[in-house]
Amino acid sequence: MNEVANQVERRVSKSPAPMAAQAGFTLLELMIVVAIIAILAGIVFPNYSAYVVRSKITEATSNLSQTRILMEQYFQDRRRYTTAAGGATCGASLPPPSTSAMFNYAAVCTDSTYRITATGIASQGMAGFVFDINETNVRRTVSFPTATGLPLNCWIDRSSGSC
Repeated sequence: MNEVANQVERRVSKSPAPMAAQAGFTLLELMIVVAIIAILAGIVFPNYSAYVVRSKITEATSNLSQTRILMEQYFQDRRRYTTAAGGATCGASLPPPSTSAMFNYAAVCTDSTYRITATGIASQGMAGFVFDINETNVRRTVSFPTATGLPLNCWIDRSSGSC
């Protein structure tokens, strides 16, 4: 009987088997991570979108400046901005479509004046953006979706409406 009692006592006194290490995440931990990612995305995405628009505006302003230089060089050589005296065709060529992915360019010329305009292409996310420059180097923002009081004699490059 002693032997049976000892076996029962050993079984009863044994501590329960150690618990296995926990694996994975709790639902609460996952929800916290998702909430942090959502907050960061809410901050980062609008800033990134504004950055992309500013980079596209740079295309227009640099092409307008470059075309202005070409127009002035043409004028220096011929003493007029048009291809023929009294004509309406501008002497310098506009940026070709292959180099102007975000804007379309147009020019209106007389012998002594010109205005070159860059108009945003809607399919490229630039609808409502219009910039121009003239022979006196007046740089204007004609249309900008978030700006008021247009046209302004500067090229707006920020959604805040600052030049």
